[in-house]
Amino acid sequence: MADRVKLTSMAKAAGCAAKLNPATLDAVLRKLPRQQDPNVLVGFDTSDDAGIYRLTDELALVQTVDFFTPIVDDPNLFGQIAAANALSDVYAMGGGPISSLSIVGFPEKGDPEILEQIIRGGLSKMNEANCSVIGGHSIRNEDMLFGYAVTGLVDPKRVWRNVGARAGDALIFTKPLGTGVITTALKQDRATPESLAAVVTAMTTLNRDAAEALQEVEGQFATSQPIHAVTDVTGFSLLGHAREMCLGDSNRGVEPVSFEIDHTAFHYFPGAVDAARDGFLSGGLKNNRAFIGECAAFDAGVSLEHQNLLFDPQTSGGLLVAISPDAADAALAALLRHGVTASRVGRVIEKHSPLIFVH
Repeated sequence: MADRVKLTSMAKAAGCAAKLNPATLDAVLRKLPRQQDPNVLVGFDTSDDAGIYRLTDELALVQTVDFFTPIVDDPNLFGQIAAANALSDVYAMGGGPISSLSIVGFPEKGDPEILEQIIRGGLSKMNEANCSVIGGHSIRNEDMLFGYAVTGLVDPKRVWRNVGARAGDALIFTKPLGTGVITTALKQDRATPESLAAVVTAMTTLNRDAAEALQEVEGQFATSQPIHAVTDVTGFSLLGHAREMCLGDSNRGVEPVSFEIDHTAFHYFPGAVDAARDGFLSGGLKNNRAFIGECAAFDAGVSLEHQNLLFDPQTSGGLLVAISPDAADAALAALLRHGVTASRVGRVIEKHSPLIFVH
């Protein structure tokens, strides 16, 4: 089927690289009024991964929606990746997914067999997550789109937000970087089989195991709550999501901080550095770099290709975690036990300019 139709050729931008320009989105959201419902524990104010709505003192809903254009040519794998990416927002908030609604945009004259395989792939990943698909909505659309609105449950006292990092925290990141440059190379038939296989494996891997490992560590340090901030890194890149973590939340008394990041500490997909060096840079990457601008500075020893990989839009990417330094080793050990690729990639310091420094 993938031999008959090259799905990535049907999209101007692939996966999370198709997100709106972050500068445009930020300018719009800043103009919107704050919501007054006291049960909205997390709204759109801090660009968090999902919304949190309190039902009782012990139970809250986690709600998110995520869909995008084809990032690989195999329709079943496209469906799996879209599902894993949508589920990731729930895991990043510390919640567990329970139900979902599918979102489909498909060409009027498209092959129904391709549509079936996309939906089948998504359903298989939702089944793996024990998340029921209970309906959905479809439209005719020349750009193929697929994803889900996902609902999960979380204890409102145990929500992980993308703000709350404290000076002295260690920064841990799971999964390698480079999905954007490799899938951009794929659109031009320049991705190697090794690179593509590694990226597909990571993008179809749920962040459930990573979240469960972190929750184990929370149990070990129950009185201190060592995990201070978590986000999943997707279309706005590692540095874009790090910026959101640094900004804090003035409305809730969460102070801004700064990050120091070691670019050599990350795992990169095979071929990712070469793809970045060869110029396989998506429009999303360039938008991220323009938006973050002076918020990030680089040591002279950080190559341009590594800089670009830190601005690279990720699809179904890893979790970036700010954790108390005395719990960092326990977290890395727990992640390893759960089979999760992870490394300590930096630290949180008192706020200064630039907001993020990469060495």
